[in-house]
Amino acid sequence: MASFITPLILLFISAIFLFLHRRSRYRRLRLRLPPGTLGLPFAGETLQLISAYKTDNPEPFIDHRVHRYGPIFTTHLFGEPTVFSADPETNRFILLNEGKLFECSYPGSISNLLGKHSLLLMKGSLHKRMHSLTMSFANSSIIKDHLLVDIDRLIRLNLDSWSDRIFLMEEAKKCDLRDGNGTGVGDSDSMVWYNVSSSITFELTVKQLMSFDPGEWTETLRKEYVLVIEGFFTLPLPLFSTTYRRAIKARTKVAEALTLIVRERRKESAKEEKKNDMLGALLASGNNFSDEEIVDFMLALLVAGYETTSTIMTLAVKFLTETPLALAQLKEEHDQIRAKKSHPEEPLEWTDYKSMAFTQCVVNETLRVANIIGGIFRRAMTDINIKGYTIPKGWRVFASFRAVHLNPDHYKDARTFNPWRWQSNSEATSPGNVYTPFGGGPRLCPGYELARVVLSVFLHRTVTRYRYCTKPKTQKRYPIIVKRREESKPSNQTWKGKEEESEIEIVD
Repeated sequence: MASFITPLILLFISAIFLFLHRRSRYRRLRLRLPPGTLGLPFAGETLQLISAYKTDNPEPFIDHRVHRYGPIFTTHLFGEPTVFSADPETNRFILLNEGKLFECSYPGSISNLLGKHSLLLMKGSLHKRMHSLTMSFANSSIIKDHLLVDIDRLIRLNLDSWSDRIFLMEEAKKCDLRDGNGTGVGDSDSMVWYNVSSSITFELTVKQLMSFDPGEWTETLRKEYVLVIEGFFTLPLPLFSTTYRRAIKARTKVAEALTLIVRERRKESAKEEKKNDMLGALLASGNNFSDEEIVDFMLALLVAGYETTSTIMTLAVKFLTETPLALAQLKEEHDQIRAKKSHPEEPLEWTDYKSMAFTQCVVNETLRVANIIGGIFRRAMTDINIKGYTIPKGWRVFASFRAVHLNPDHYKDARTFNPWRWQSNSEATSPGNVYTPFGGGPRLCPGYELARVVLSVFLHRTVTRYRYCTKPKTQKRYPIIVKRREESKPSNQTWKGKEEESEIEIVD
């Protein structure tokens, strides 16, 4: 009897499988999915994507598929079928239909590390309120009246800590970064800049969120954050990924440290005057947020304010070093600003920032070429017809900003760093769907203006203090020689640096 029933069960299962397969095939044909391939079972093309983005040139991953399938294609990333868009019009459509046709949806490796209460994963009215709150701490008025002073002070403080001779490999170890971390900052000469810039941005973000000044606690926290960030673009499988397992462990340490701060502030808020920072605003918002909700929210903001800005600062130095004419023009602009000051350490003012015309060209071009926000993940809330294709309900989509920014159809010599392109009317006024370094729509990065100011002040302080140049690297250990700029203060109280400028030089 059992021998008779077993074949029937197998036949029944096979019939169901065949029915579902045909139904799926019919649905695929009826919906007309974008062309492409789903790659390997489960893994899809995730490993190819991760491998590409851990190199200095991830473009072939996109280029090959766009050439074969067009700017909209089907792939399979992080365990799910995904529609990949390298088309600016489609990207804008996705951004503007947030909460209507699309909702935020990120791979488990990212969402698990950020926490379910992070701003990145919030939806609906809660996201709208918290996004507005975040922007209120990073708008132009706040930066002008309060943050600019802290930004300038922290940058000068970090630069003052430089010794006369810095070895890049040693600085890289201090930073605890490894080649292939996905940031695009893999070479040793960039590591020292990443170490300095990451300290600046992390300390500034901690100050803004929790009113903490730089110290041993902030530096310990920063080192754990580095490990968290390394786990973002890995498969979320702790048993198979050492990087992801290490990131989860670091995330736990960071959450525990932040939880202690939140609990202490809750006790203080009932006794002392409330501090004017993000944590104070969360505690006083009347929403009765739990400790976990506040910790997730702040943890994600620290990641956003720290990783993206520090990396863009590092790459700006790299691009300028490789483009001497741009560096010379930038230096001239900042020397003129500094020449009007009565003292070399006199703080920058808002009018100084607003006068940095060529600097803004450098900032725009760095953001375009570097693509710190390479793109965004969303999920289709219903079947969506676009460009002759259908994105099925429940499918994930990835709108690639990087692919658009580096497309020669939109920018001449798109993969060449050329800040002067932003002085021309054609590219300076390019459509909003073409230039999207901070995303767009309801989820526009709330710290976009702050990031621009930090990078501008950082460039001002470095080009007026040092001269950086590169030479071919022929040794494993690349010393950087840092000589501080000789300063004099003429009798007319107008300070100018001597022509013998400091050097940051990679020595063979």
